[in-house]
Amino acid sequence: MKLFRKIDENWWLQYLVGIGSIFSISFICFLFNDFIGYHVVALILLLAVSILAMFLNTLPVVTVAILSALTWNFLFIQPKATFNITTPQDALLFLMYFVIAVINAVFTSRLRKLEAVARQRKEREKTLNLYNTLLNSLSHELKTPISTIIGAVDTLKMNKISEANKVELYTELVLAGNRLHRQVNNLLSMSRLESDFFKLQLDWYDIKEIIHGVIENNRKESHSIIFSSTEDLPLFRIDGVLMEQVLHNIVYNALEYTPEGTEIIISTFLRKDGFKIEIIDTGPGFPEDKLDKVFDKFYRLPNSVAGGTGLGLSISKGFVKAHNGSITLENAPAGGAKFTIDIPAQKANLTTIDDE
Repeated sequence: MKLFRKIDENWWLQYLVGIGSIFSISFICFLFNDFIGYHVVALILLLAVSILAMFLNTLPVVTVAILSALTWNFLFIQPKATFNITTPQDALLFLMYFVIAVINAVFTSRLRKLEAVARQRKEREKTLNLYNTLLNSLSHELKTPISTIIGAVDTLKMNKISEANKVELYTELVLAGNRLHRQVNNLLSMSRLESDFFKLQLDWYDIKEIIHGVIENNRKESHSIIFSSTEDLPLFRIDGVLMEQVLHNIVYNALEYTPEGTEIIISTFLRKDGFKIEIIDTGPGFPEDKLDKVFDKFYRLPNSVAGGTGLGLSISKGFVKAHNGSITLENAPAGGAKFTIDIPAQKANLTTIDDE
């Protein structure tokens, strides 16, 4: 793919590839001319011009087409090693070859350009749709917490307000601030994933410690989060900040979209080349026909509760892929959703960071 892009951007390289291809094919055909005949050689050269037209710009491919006609005349049409044509049949054949080769080269090249324009237009439309979806989501997700913060601050400025109301307003400010912080983090994370400068910050991390931190930050009275680990895990060389966000997004989604009283069970397993994490909830699970869509950017399940931009799971998948890992979703046999994260990572002989 990089080679084709390099050829497409360099005209001199296009001339070199085109002319070199025609000369190489002509030389091979010349060696077997007694067996295949000059009529078959014409078809072979026309095929070569057609293939080259798929990769070369118009001017180089027209040059190649003309060169192929002259080469065919010089090497294969009697008398050979001259540009003379002695019979009317060969002259007509040469003229037909010349016209067909040039027209074929021009039309194939033009068609390729039209396809490129259509592809760019389609990509622009896709990008515009993504931006519209993003703006529609953010218009609610950012406006709501900002309005809450402004309203709470304006109310707090009033002198006549009870202590109970103050505590309630402070709680609303914290919730709105966390919501705003979460959405900004998601946008920054998506921006990092789509940039050309994204790079993992690898270091030695304790997976259990990361999971305990995620549980602590997502603790709610309405749900139970249970961490189950039957194995002693070593330290792994990963980007701990990104891995924490991967787990946070999945656990947060489970808390938001499952009924009260739901359990969320996190389990870890040691792999030969890394580790595996399973996150299972006891909620209703996902519709079977939507399982392959939940990791798409901005995708939200129909009839889901208000809130969210549909970026969390997409970001989790991107961060897992950045570790050369995989993340899958399925409905657990006992009910609920089951996320499985497989991460290949370098293991340390140390068991805790303090051992260093």
